[in-house]
Amino acid sequence: MKRALAVIAVGLLASSAAVADGFRCGTKLVTEGASRAEVAHKCGEPTDVRNSRSVFRRPVVWNYGRPYYVGDDYIEIQVEIWTYNLGPNKLMRQLRFEDGVVVDIDTLGYGYN
Repeated sequence: MKRALAVIAVGLLASSAAVADGFRCGTKLVTEGASRAEVAHKCGEPTDVRNSRSVFRRPVVWNYGRPYYVGDDYIEIQVEIWTYNLGPNKLMRQLRFEDGVVVDIDTLGYGYN
């Protein structure tokens, strides 16, 4: 019985950790995998946009959680960083897009007016 309770508790913690990786804009939630258009629709225009760079990577195919590289050629991937300043009472958020898709959401310090 105790073991079953422990398994359920770990499952609940894991599911709440997955939600914590998101970014809430009012009542809407932005998570990794969202497109630029989807983020702009839910949160509006960002405070700061940096068209930082292009990176070159080998194409990869994921199978059962493992990466398999396809060929020896490199492809160009556009990287863009959006920052949302939500005011002095909330933490700022920084979203990293690769090829137009959110791949990372960071929490920064408190915002400003």
